Amino acid sequence: MKAIINANIVLENGIVWDGYIIIAGAVIKEVGHMRDFVAPTGFDVVDADGLYVGPGFVDLHVHNAGEKTTYFDAEEACEYFLERGTTTLMATPPYELAFNEFLKAIHAARASIGKARTLKGLYMEGPYINPKYGAFAHLNPWRGPINEQEFKALVDAAGTDAKVWTIAPEREGLVPFLEYARKVNPEVVFAVGHSEATPEQIRKLGRFKPTLQTHSMCATGRIPVSGGTRGYGPDEYCFKESEVFTELICDSCAIHVHSDMQQLLLHNKGVKRVVLVTDSAHSPYPAPKGYEHITDLHFDDKGGLAGSRLTMDTACRNIMTHTNCGIAQAFVMASLNPARVIGLDGEIGSVDVDKKADLIFVDDKFNVAKVMLAGKLVKE
Repeated sequence: MKAIINANIVLENGIVWDGYIIIAGAVIKEVGHMRDFVAPTGFDVVDADGLYVGPGFVDLHVHNAGEKTTYFDAEEACEYFLERGTTTLMATPPYELAFNEFLKAIHAARASIGKARTLKGLYMEGPYINPKYGAFAHLNPWRGPINEQEFKALVDAAGTDAKVWTIAPEREGLVPFLEYARKVNPEVVFAVGHSEATPEQIRKLGRFKPTLQTHSMCATGRIPVSGGTRGYGPDEYCFKESEVFTELICDSCAIHVHSDMQQLLLHNKGVKRVVLVTDSAHSPYPAPKGYEHITDLHFDDKGGLAGSRLTMDTACRNIMTHTNCGIAQAFVMASLNPARVIGLDGEIGSVDVDKKADLIFVDDKFNVAKVMLAGKLVKE
């Protein structure tokens, strides 16, 4: 049994200034104001000393922790991100893996679930995306027709641990894959990404329409329309459809998504439909000229963006810098919304009674001081 005292507790819809949290085992049992706190006997007391206490981060889309992958090196990668506040993580194999390596990555990630403390499933960024878009696009081996034998092998390997499949709706022969993925995992989420699909093409997927967008305004295109007017593609579709969640990579210099576009996204979608992701990756290539000063990005061999070096604490700080959101809103985008996407919001993602005590202690700049996983301090 634990009591956290003297905390500014970040809730879904506000902040309890100078509050306390009672934890029994791995679960939150009570949240209140210090003025009402009566010290229980036999409890371990954790003094937050005025720090903000909010839900642990949930990172849906993360490839690497430095050179360690989230699939082949899941335990080490998860510990790296746990130290920085991520208490739930999805392993994300990259789309440039060929078939056999993709299978190996899936098997390795699934074998690590239960061993890697924060790994809860897989985010499958492809392989059935548009090979024109994304980092290392010229290395994408998935350019041919969609092969039933291959996609069944991938889906069977991932099973119900594949929480998200990113697809490009314009790919021919996609529907049989979607049907099989949904058959194997009825709860699977389809995300539109690495795509130039028109809204019409997305809507034609019917019951398989994506409810998530993979890194909004990154690796997307638009088919030109007549008269020189602006085309319309996945970004426009996701902006318009109110039920669709949109991922946002929020780096320090707003290179992935310009700060004005981040503000437009928040204005259009609202805080409760934006999902912060790190898309943390690895690339050996140097930054192109003019970008040498940027420390939280990776670039491919063509000078294009190749994911980030972000952790979720810095992503939260960045979105507060680039938009007018506050700390409570940042927590919603970094914790509760991603939990909602994968159906875990009844267990994690916010500081609520009967939810898991995955908690982080941060200052007003999101510097992480303490991390609690399932009611146990793992960083202090």
